[in-house]
Amino acid sequence: MSIGGVWCPKSESRRISDIVRLIKDKHKARGELKWTKVSDAKVGFYKELLEYFFDTREIRFRCLVVTDKSKLNHSYFNQGSHDTFYYKMYFSMLRPILSPTNRYNIYLDIKDTRSKNKAQKLREVLCNDVYDFTRQMIVKIQHIHSRESQLIQLADLLIGAVSFRNRGLSASSAKSTIASELESKIGQSLTQSTSLYTEKFNLFIFTPSSNV
Repeated sequence: MSIGGVWCPKSESRRISDIVRLIKDKHKARGELKWTKVSDAKVGFYKELLEYFFDTREIRFRCLVVTDKSKLNHSYFNQGSHDTFYYKMYFSMLRPILSPTNRYNIYLDIKDTRSKNKAQKLREVLCNDVYDFTRQMIVKIQHIHSRESQLIQLADLLIGAVSFRNRGLSASSAKSTIASELESKIGQSLTQSTSLYTEKFNLFIFTPSSNV
């Protein structure tokens, strides 16, 4: 299981989104940008997106990987709920990104009809963690469809490459090529955690304990 996201200054989000659209138009990449669409015919397109990501200092990425979901003991740790664990992981993924001196708008890929309530709970927990009881640090957490956001689509590509490596897959030569390109860019394997202080491309590989 992999949870991740890209972030940038609000003032840059429109410009970055427009450039991603231009790259898509250049390569005649129709519809949503998705990891599941990576194919040999479009390898050049995905490589150019990676170049743009690494050349653009305003965009950063963080991903949390749970290496073995079979070891998760939801009944003991998460009140019997996979959803509770899912949002705990969202908290762990987002917390190192956030600073109480900044203001954030957080957009999550919509998953189900209960998303609104869960998003508000996540906002509450994140703010309480930094004693922001007036809820000023996080302006909003909103679920949107990925088709509405070029940044969410870019995150999907990066998360997909990380997940591909950590699942030990190799059947797709195109996906293997993109994962290898990404590893070359960051100078390490996608199956290893980076330093917590790595800002451009931050990875945390979490292995659940089977003990309680």
